[in-house]
Amino acid sequence: MFSRRHLLRSMSGAAAGLAFSRQLNASPDRIIMTVRGPVRSGEMGFTLSHEHILANFQPLADRGDHPWTYDLDEVVKVTRPYLERIKSLGCRTFVDCTAVALGRDPRLLKRLSDETGLHILTVTGNYAAIDAKFLPPYVFTDSITALSHRWIKEAKNGIEGTGIRPGLIKLGFSGGPLTPAEQKLIRAAAVTHRHTGLTIGAHTGPAVSAFEQLSELQKAGIHPSAWIWIHAQNETDPSQHIRAARAGAWVSFDGVSTATLTKHVDLVKRMKSEGLLNHVLVSQDAGWYHVGEPHGGTFRTYETVFTEFIPALRAAGFTEAEIRTLFTNNPANAFSISTRTIHA
Repeated sequence: MFSRRHLLRSMSGAAAGLAFSRQLNASPDRIIMTVRGPVRSGEMGFTLSHEHILANFQPLADRGDHPWTYDLDEVVKVTRPYLERIKSLGCRTFVDCTAVALGRDPRLLKRLSDETGLHILTVTGNYAAIDAKFLPPYVFTDSITALSHRWIKEAKNGIEGTGIRPGLIKLGFSGGPLTPAEQKLIRAAAVTHRHTGLTIGAHTGPAVSAFEQLSELQKAGIHPSAWIWIHAQNETDPSQHIRAARAGAWVSFDGVSTATLTKHVDLVKRMKSEGLLNHVLVSQDAGWYHVGEPHGGTFRTYETVFTEFIPALRAAGFTEAEIRTLFTNNPANAFSISTRTIHA
């Protein structure tokens, strides 16, 4: 719990990042919610915090007469070896950030978790990026309260009758100033967080959207530590990453690939130099069995963090403790179920 005065101070001062760091030492007995049920955050181990198994990019408006379909057994056959590979490299938890209406399939994730032994998280929420092509009509007609109740129901009772509960709230934003629908999403997420303690993972990109979201959360009394800035690497001004982290937010540099190694190492180095490494998440945004393509099309594996990025961090002078901070401690703190509010 935080005072509003403390939050405002943290938004503008470097010292606030240090003061806030004590809150980040979450108890290992806090809970995360996986597709197989609750797990203590201390059991997460090495975590890939933003990845995907399956994606369906058929716009909702086109799904009525000829929806794209897939065979669950084939998807498991194609994707399971990639998950087994990262488990052999030390991964223990896999956060599947596939949004509602973009291919979220809790049954698929539960089966893969059962068969591989990985902890896997799935999501609730809605996704307004990509010109709102994946926003169900109810997002436009529901009140903020009604929309949040949909997400709260999934968090408490399970998704679509499966009993499988989400481990985070996944939202999607266009990256520019918030549209009315996007304002509704972040406001409903604030209500949902207050009732469930689930972290808000926001597909965002540029800083203009990021700080409008943080402003909406502040108005609702929700602390920035309840919010993850997904795709922060797409903001070209590193001072904005520092500003968000000093306010207490999680800054996610996902999209790690062979082509982006230097960029991602530099981003993480800058955060380390500012004393903000304990606000950073790193992942690949990889995978994607593409529904509608033969055998899922081209699949991007999950190995790069292990085989290229971590060696590049070591070469840049990162210690094993700092690497654990990025891939073990920070995800355990970020995804722990805990209501994070601001004192009046």
